[in-house]
Amino acid sequence: MKRFALTLATLAVAAAAQAQVTVKEPWVRATVPQQKATGAFMQLTAAQDAKLVAGSSPVAGVVEIHEMAMDNNVMKMRQVAGGLALPAGKAVDLKPGGYHVMLMDLKGQIKDGDTVPVSLVFEGKDGKKQTVEIKAPARPLNAAAKTDPSQGGHAGHAGMKH
Repeated sequence: MKRFALTLATLAVAAAAQAQVTVKEPWVRATVPQQKATGAFMQLTAAQDAKLVAGSSPVAGVVEIHEMAMDNNVMKMRQVAGGLALPAGKAVDLKPGGYHVMLMDLKGQIKDGDTVPVSLVFEGKDGKKQTVEIKAPARPLNAAAKTDPSQGGHAGHAGMKH
């Protein structure tokens, strides 16, 4: 019986390792009063093929995975249908002007220096889900914003079409 329990414990650890996703350098863009949305940015690396499928945060009514992309010479933001693919061992950057986690229906202002809790839900190829809790520091409104479109950046979400 001990050997069976040890085998189960080993399998449980192996399954957890397969779904493991590493989150590096998470941060959230601070907001101005009355602003209802902001972005969360980070680098994700999955040990095995996975995808980011959902998120939640106590500071937001809605959390979605979004992509900024050029469409007929217009930068548009849209929700990523079906989740964001995370190829095994390859770092995927969530950054201004690209993929990001959108925090919408904000319940209050996010100020520079605040710590924002965010839960991210990842799904492995086997359909099993894993939730990773992060605490992302808020950075100033102009943090990491690139306003030169040739660099793939933007100064925020104002004027973006969803």
